[in-house]
Amino acid sequence: MSISIEVIYALPQRQERVLLHLPPGSTALDAVQASGLLRHLPRGEFGRVGVWGKPVIPETRLRDRDRVEIYRPLSADPKEVRRDRAAKTRG
Repeated sequence: MSISIEVIYALPQRQERVLLHLPPGSTALDAVQASGLLRHLPRGEFGRVGVWGKPVIPETRLRDRDRVEIYRPLSADPKEVRRDRAAKTRG
């Protein structure tokens, strides 16, 4: 018996998608490691993951048909971007 898991890593120009069959009780970290996508990540970029768009800890146990997402670090602080946009609008 196994569970079906999808692991996603999105880049600006493309998306990497790997379908896996893992044993029940597998974690989000197990899925990321089994996907082989860590080889494509720049060093130190792996740190945050989510399941169906909700951030989770890597030790989160997965259920059949879960979608694990590897999140990239933000290129800009959202608060700074909003602050800059508001300043330009006022000025």
